[in-house]
Amino acid sequence: MKKLRARRHPVSDSMGTAAGRWRQWPMMVPVVICMLGFVYWGLQQHWDVKVLAGLTLLVGLMSGAFVWIIGLIGLLPVVGPIVVKVLSFGFIWLLNALGYLVSYIAIRRGYSQDVLTYRGLTLALMVGIITGYVVAQFI
Repeated sequence: MKKLRARRHPVSDSMGTAAGRWRQWPMMVPVVICMLGFVYWGLQQHWDVKVLAGLTLLVGLMSGAFVWIIGLIGLLPVVGPIVVKVLSFGFIWLLNALGYLVSYIAIRRGYSQDVLTYRGLTLALMVGIITGYVVAQFI
C-alpha cells in the first residue's frame, strides 16, 4: 500500500500564510535595520534623495520588508488594522499620484500659486476621507 504524505500548497509556503511570514523575523529585522541604516548613511553622505529612495524601494520590494512592516503595524490593537486598511486604499494612492502629476504640469506652465491651493484642497480631501473612515469604524 502506498503511504500518502501531505503536500504543501505552493501558496502556503513561507511567505503565503501569516504564520509563515512571522517565522521570517530573524531575517526581516536585519533587512529593515540595514535599509534604515543605508538611508541614514546616504543622507549623511549627501547622496541624491531619488537614488536613495529608488534603492530602498527596490530592496524593500525584493525582500518583502514593506509587507512585513505593514504586518507589524497591523498587530497594534484597535488602531493597527484601521491604519493598514487606510494605507491599502487604492483611491488614496491614485488621488495623490494624480495630484502630483497635475502639480508638475501646472508648475511648468507657471501656475505655482494655484498649485498650492490645489494641493491644500487635495490634502484636506484625503484627510477628510481617512477621518470619516476611521470614525465610521467605531460607530
